[in-house]
Amino acid sequence: MAETVIPLERLGNSKQRKRQAPRGRIVDDSALAEVEALVGAGPLRRDLLIEYLHLINDRYKQLGSPHLAALAKRMGLSQAEVYEVATFYHHFDVVKETRDGVVPEAAALTVRVCDGLSCEMAGARGLLERLPELLGPGVRVIAAPCVGRCEQAPVAVVHQKAVIGASLESVEQTVRSAQLFETPQSYINFDAYVAAGGYRLLNECIEHKRDVESVLKIMEDSGLRGLGGAGFPTGRKWRIVRGEAAPRLMAVNIDEGEPGTFKDRVYLERDPHRFLEGMLIAAWAVGISAIYIYLRDEYHGCRALLESELAKLRTLPPAPLPRIELRRGAGAYICGEESAMIESIEGKRGMPRLRPPYVAQVGLFGRPTLEHNFETLYWVRELLEKGAPAFAAHGRNGRKGLRSFSVSGRVRQPGVKLAPAGITVRELIEEYCGGMREGHAFYGYLPGGASGGILPASMGDIPLDFDTLQPYGCFIGSAAVIVLSDRDTAKDAARNMMRFFEHESCGQCTPCRVGTAKANQLIDANDWDQALLADLSQVMRDSSICGLGQAAPNPIDCVIKYFPNELS
Repeated sequence: MAETVIPLERLGNSKQRKRQAPRGRIVDDSALAEVEALVGAGPLRRDLLIEYLHLINDRYKQLGSPHLAALAKRMGLSQAEVYEVATFYHHFDVVKETRDGVVPEAAALTVRVCDGLSCEMAGARGLLERLPELLGPGVRVIAAPCVGRCEQAPVAVVHQKAVIGASLESVEQTVRSAQLFETPQSYINFDAYVAAGGYRLLNECIEHKRDVESVLKIMEDSGLRGLGGAGFPTGRKWRIVRGEAAPRLMAVNIDEGEPGTFKDRVYLERDPHRFLEGMLIAAWAVGISAIYIYLRDEYHGCRALLESELAKLRTLPPAPLPRIELRRGAGAYICGEESAMIESIEGKRGMPRLRPPYVAQVGLFGRPTLEHNFETLYWVRELLEKGAPAFAAHGRNGRKGLRSFSVSGRVRQPGVKLAPAGITVRELIEEYCGGMREGHAFYGYLPGGASGGILPASMGDIPLDFDTLQPYGCFIGSAAVIVLSDRDTAKDAARNMMRFFEHESCGQCTPCRVGTAKANQLIDANDWDQALLADLSQVMRDSSICGLGQAAPNPIDCVIKYFPNELS
């Protein structure tokens, strides 16, 4: 057989053509022009990818493939990298063209109905079943995980407008009136805060009327611990990060995605500058050069509020400020984990990092990072003004300090309750929540949101604080207390929580990704295979990368241990 000979010049041309061929889909000129109109014509920052995706998603109500390809070209990224970030977050609606190359039209309006436990107990399922027919084909109705308004259950979100205590009538009225955006309500603004003595403490620090060591000492003596759930001592964290090499950065976590938790939103809606002053004092004490505030996307009114007040702060600063950037989450519970949040701030998928190294050593952009929850910083001013003993003077049952409990469920008066650390749930219900709702008897409670476990009413006298619930296989976390009555079952509560965990698993590690899905299948049955569930629970706890997979089995384990009557 004669050998086929290919001229060298043809080989060269072929290679040249291959090098010049575009990678991925060909970028559409009109899509490129539309993207540039939103993100600007200048150089784009890699860490702002999620912000750029929000601009496109807000404008076109979805992310079509042509726009994703155009954004990738503008940023000099592969289309796969942009696509994988966009598809990671629930609030980005990524759509592909049909076989004819047409991008489907976006829904004219989206209504999200929260199906978290508190909203489910308040009737969310009925809304999800009946709203599609009531609102018609032009409105998309979808279930959404907890939106951080558990005290106002049930809640629907019409585009970006929260409908609290939602009913079929109130949601339909909001849709028909086209009230689509959340606006900040009455709150203490910059002028009012300064007039009442705000930022005086920060100025004392800047003007050397207070020294760093005295501030660190007060924070350490106060016993204040991180109030996002981990509970690490605040003063010790400041000292650790301060000891690292500059430049040092700060990341503030206002993602607040734990079902049952809403305290940060409530405090932010009332008094934002108390938090901002505490944040700036922490930045001064630790020597922070830039601050990144990560706010969950569901808090649309809070975002408008913060944008407005930060602008005033920059225009009339009480003291020299570090650079402050407000970053918008995109619907991912996992970004409440500190390293996942840092990945998201850097414009990536919010996947937790393996540790060590720890965030305090290698955090944002590879720099030492002070990471804090909103509420921890909210109390800094009060602690420094009143002193550590004043804070420690509160408490019950041998515990010290105050805790902000987010209370929802079957109580008369749900809401944020500032109560002594160590209070019991029975005392919390009777003294701060007006008792149980009419016709409901106390049956059980979740002391720490979805991941904190479930306990029966017979164990309602355990002090609620850090380290008091661990002997029972539970923890207080962010102090999200969901109260169950005799009309509920712990079994159904566990099912709700496990659906949430399966939905929110980032998928990085097999024990969590597969474990949450398998657990859901097992507990959907009437008869639970307790031996298999126990084995699955142990595997998830031992080998999951982060707290989501490690804590996800808690509700199931608690039902088996404390509610055997529901399984017989």
